[in-house]
Amino acid sequence: MLNDKVICIYLFLCFALFYGVCDNSTSQQDDGQYLFDFTKDGDVDVWQEQSDTVRDVGMSKAIFVIHKNVGFRRAIFFALLNPQLNGAGFAGIRAIQTYNLTGYTKLQIKCRGQGQFNGFKVTLRHKGLNDEPNYSFEQYFQAPKDDFAIRNLKFSEFKAYYRGKRVTNNELLDLSQVSSIGIQMYGGVYQPVKQKGPATLEIDWIRAV
Repeated sequence: MLNDKVICIYLFLCFALFYGVCDNSTSQQDDGQYLFDFTKDGDVDVWQEQSDTVRDVGMSKAIFVIHKNVGFRRAIFFALLNPQLNGAGFAGIRAIQTYNLTGYTKLQIKCRGQGQFNGFKVTLRHKGLNDEPNYSFEQYFQAPKDDFAIRNLKFSEFKAYYRGKRVTNNELLDLSQVSSIGIQMYGGVYQPVKQKGPATLEIDWIRAV
C-alpha cells in the first residue's frame, strides 16, 4: 500500500514537472525573440544616427537615449526633421547587428509617439548590404498617441526602397540574414503626407513573433 502511494506521488510530480516545462516553453515561444528590450537591460550604444546629413543638403537630426527612473525604463528616439521643399529628408537611427528571424512572421514595436506628426518607418537590411547603393526593406507606420500600444509590422509587407522611392524587384527580405534595423521619421517626398519639425518615439521593446 505504501509503495502504491509512493508511486502515485512520483507520477504526479513527474506530470507536474513535465507540464510546467511545456507550459514555460510555450510561453517563451509566444513571447518571440526580443531584439531590444529597453524596459530591462537593452541599451542604445549599438544604435547610431543615420539622418539626411549624410548628404550635403541634409539638415535633420536624431538621437536615441535611455530614459528611466525608479518606476520605469525605456528608450526615446528624438527627431528634428528639416526636409527640403519637396519633402525630401529623414531623421533616423540604426543598429547594425545580425539576426536570424527565420520562422517569425512579424516585427512588433511597443511604442508611443508625441509631436505634431507621428509617421515613422522601420528599415531592415540583409546579407550585410547595409549601405548605399544597396536598397533597404521598409514599412511605414503611425505611432500611437497618448497610450503605449503595439504596432505589428508583417515581414511579408516590407518592400524594397531606395532613397524613399519604391524599387521594383523580385528579391525578398532574407529573414535568416537580417544585418541592420533602423527607425526613421520621414519627410514624405513620395508620400501623400509631408512631415517636418520635432517628434519623439518612446519605445519599450522591439521583438519578432
